[in-house]
Amino acid sequence: MADAQRGGAHRRLRPSGALLGVVPFFAYVTIFLLIPTLVVLIGAFVSDGAITLGNINALWEPAVVTALWQSVFLSAVTSLIGAVVGALLAYALSTARPDGTLKKLVTSLCGVLAQFGGVALAFAFLATFGAGAIVPTLLHEIGIGSGNSGLWIYEWNQGLLLVYLYFQIPLMLIVFLPAVEGLKPQWREATETLGGSTLLYWRKVAGPILMPSFIGALLLLFTNAFSAYATAAALVSQGSPLLPLQIGGTFTSEVVLGQANVGKAMALEMMVVVGVVMVIYAILDRRASKWLVR
Repeated sequence: MADAQRGGAHRRLRPSGALLGVVPFFAYVTIFLLIPTLVVLIGAFVSDGAITLGNINALWEPAVVTALWQSVFLSAVTSLIGAVVGALLAYALSTARPDGTLKKLVTSLCGVLAQFGGVALAFAFLATFGAGAIVPTLLHEIGIGSGNSGLWIYEWNQGLLLVYLYFQIPLMLIVFLPAVEGLKPQWREATETLGGSTLLYWRKVAGPILMPSFIGALLLLFTNAFSAYATAAALVSQGSPLLPLQIGGTFTSEVVLGQANVGKAMALEMMVVVGVVMVIYAILDRRASKWLVR
């Protein structure tokens, strides 16, 4: 009896195969997420080996505040436009045949475009719309503009906005499409049977059901744009108008030295903004998930 109890306790203490299978995942999260987070959190309150609030106070400097608000503005505008356009495309795609070639092609293409960013994306837009690039040169040859009319592509509130939409819209389509496909045809039929119009169906039935998913996807797009760095760094080289570029400047600047911990304070500020957005997203996603159960 005692041997059986000891054997049962030994089996309970023995790690299962499923637990061993997630060890690489926890190791990855620890190395690339938890440890960097701790480094940022500790470094934001340390200067020259002493605890200080000087790094946090530096967040109120005009350049940092301006960069924060410009990052928020750019992220909000691109996420709102991307959400609206992506939602309309998702609805249009939901009307296609589920096993059709068009739907498979569009979803596969959006999956690629949503992950296409960084230096490669910036170079593609510069080669197409930049000063002396293909499009300005062709327009100049037909008498429209000049060969250097592509200078707008280097502006954070013009060129960068367009570049961000390039991956925001496909991402919205991928994220929002399952919610649109979760709308059951019986709901529209019931509305029409009771004498309701199409406008009433969208205002009273489909709209309230899709709204949590839409807002959640909107917040996800905001986070995606707010944390982007490589594309902005490759496209906008002067002034560091965005907070991620300000953070990069504190680590790479050869003019202002010893600002690495100020950069960690800026990173902590970004983490707080993203954390709040993702908490709201999780709440909305939990509310919307019940409508996706078939």
